[in-house]
Amino acid sequence: MAYYYSRLDFFCHLCGTTLIVPSSEYAQCSLCKTLQDIQDIRDKEISYTITAEEIRRELGMEIIEEQKVQLSKVNKKCEKCDHDEANFYTRQMRLADEGQTTFYTCTRCGHQSQEN
Repeated sequence: MAYYYSRLDFFCHLCGTTLIVPSSEYAQCSLCKTLQDIQDIRDKEISYTITAEEIRRELGMEIIEEQKVQLSKVNKKCEKCDHDEANFYTRQMRLADEGQTTFYTCTRCGHQSQEN
């Protein structure tokens, strides 16, 4: 009977290092070489939760803070109040090879719309 064990599923009870499973008889600590009977870990499952912050930290990623957007004015008729002036800004929302999204805000009523 073959058993599959992921190298990341089991840890040494002495030093906490990841166990490897080189055979169907035992697991071995990759650091201190302690052997553990495979029967001791058979059918055991370890689960854990990892946060997005932990992933970013592990990968060395930084959060890009929202930047203040410089609004520009354009002659565009509001869908809600028919006023003909709006503030707008653009933002890359999809893949780099696709166009930017333009966001409009009516200068009179504040109605917001966008164009892809």
